[in-house]
Amino acid sequence: MHEDGFIGRIEWAVAGRALPGQQVSGDRCVVLDAGNGTVLFAVLDGLGHGAAAADASDRAAQILAENRAEPLDVLMVLCHRAMAETRGAAVSLVLFDDADTVRWLGVGNVDSQVLTRGPVGLTIRATVLLTGGIVGYRLPQNLQPQTVAVRQGDLLLMSTDGIVIDSTDTIDLSKSTADITADILAKHAKDTDDALVLAARHRGGPPDVTT
Repeated sequence: MHEDGFIGRIEWAVAGRALPGQQVSGDRCVVLDAGNGTVLFAVLDGLGHGAAAADASDRAAQILAENRAEPLDVLMVLCHRAMAETRGAAVSLVLFDDADTVRWLGVGNVDSQVLTRGPVGLTIRATVLLTGGIVGYRLPQNLQPQTVAVRQGDLLLMSTDGIVIDSTDTIDLSKSTADITADILAKHAKDTDDALVLAARHRGGPPDVTT
């Protein structure tokens, strides 16, 4: 599965696949225009794999689509309630806005990082502080979103635990987000799990206009 596009000036792409031998993946990506130049990104990893994992992620994806304007902590609680009768999922939510600010919140083991080009190569500008728990089963009491300032050209990278990136040296920021996610999926996906990776960045300049 490969998807990509623009919302305003934010370029995004996602690549994913099911566990080899399975028809359905429990990993989901949600990309929603939240208004005022802000994009809501979510990466959901249903526990285990197969149809039961996919059901958990699908329920959360629907809730996010219906409530995209809510704050991140409220969205996490709504996802928790919607998945109460499922296996549950690891969930990371990110709001990426036109002012080069990222707000994020994660429960479980979906990694989110901001990568930047520095004087000695690619470096990690910030990493989301994940809290333990399973959305739908055990939610932490204290949900506190973080805010991170980013520069134009920095890369937001979100991935499920089916992706293992040992080093950022293989990531080329000069490529499109579509090429970056395709490369990461091909090189870093585990053969023992579903896998999904999302990349996004603020391109700067006027918004793209599709004719």
